[in-house]
Amino acid sequence: MIVRICLCLSIIVCGLAIRRYGLGLGLPPFVVKYGGSLLWGMMAFFLAAIAAQGQSRWSIAVISASVAVCVELFRLVHYPWLDDFRITTAGALLLGRVFSPWNMLAYGVGIALGMLLDRFATSDASHSAS
Repeated sequence: MIVRICLCLSIIVCGLAIRRYGLGLGLPPFVVKYGGSLLWGMMAFFLAAIAAQGQSRWSIAVISASVAVCVELFRLVHYPWLDDFRITTAGALLLGRVFSPWNMLAYGVGIALGMLLDRFATSDASHSAS
C-alpha cells in the first residue's frame, strides 16, 4: 500500500508539473495536454488501487476507467455554479473544462500504464520483503 501511495503522489506531482511548466520547457502543447490526461488516468488507477485493496488489477482498471469516463461525461453538464468552479485551477484539474473523447483515450492509456507500473512496483516490493 505504501508503494501505491508513493507512486500516486509522484504521479500527481508530475501531472501538476507538466501542466504548469511543460510549455515553458518547450514541450509541445499536445504532450502537455494529453500527457497531463494520461497522468490523470494513472492517478485514477492508483487512487482506485489504494481504495480497493485486495481487488485484482483488472477490477481496479475497470473501476478507474468507469470513474474517468464519468468525469469526462460530467463535462457535458453545465450549471452556472459548476462552470464557475471549472474555471478555477482546482476545478480545471479535478473536473476539466471541456469534453473531449480524446481524453478518454489518454485516460485509458494512463490506466494501462498504471497497471503495468503497479505490476512491477508491487512485485518488487513483495520480493524485497521476503
